[in-house]
Amino acid sequence: MTTGEEEFIPSDELAERKMRFLFALRSRGVTDTRVIACGQTISQPSIVGLMTQALQVHPRDTVLEVGTGSGYQAAILSHLARRVYTVDRYRRLAREAGEIFRQLGIVNITTIAADGSFGLPDQAPFDRIIVTAAAEDPPGPLMEQLKPGGIMVLPVGQSDAVQSLIKVTRNARGFDYEELRPVRFVPLVEGLGSE
Repeated sequence: MTTGEEEFIPSDELAERKMRFLFALRSRGVTDTRVIACGQTISQPSIVGLMTQALQVHPRDTVLEVGTGSGYQAAILSHLARRVYTVDRYRRLAREAGEIFRQLGIVNITTIAADGSFGLPDQAPFDRIIVTAAAEDPPGPLMEQLKPGGIMVLPVGQSDAVQSLIKVTRNARGFDYEELRPVRFVPLVEGLGSE
């Protein structure tokens, strides 16, 4: 039951909560301090941290995110990369995330409502690609839009089974694949959503 008033949390308790949050992330393998210096909570922040860490984003990188959602992942990436393009199949989610970015003064994110399974050929190639929904296999259009030396992190597998979070690195011979851990994500759906 809420009273409409914000809960007052003493600063020492707030600091302890933040330390527990950071400890939980670190205990799950997120050790890059640039990734976990956010202080926000979302569902499964350890997975967001691990995916971001696996991308190995550099300050001059251009990143494509497929699956904007609330915009949390894109906001993290905006602090690590030069430019972030984020795509969501739902216009409403893309619009709301874009508004949040404007309110926060984040100017290096471009939010687009589109079918992310096809990437953004007009903006390609990308240094890094992150996909926040599971495909049965890494989508061919996204693989093609990855620069040589680029990294893509995404969950793969059937939506009704345990999936694997994988890291794909493009090299001179083709692609290297590294399995990171089992995960469970919503499926990557083609087309635009109804709203």
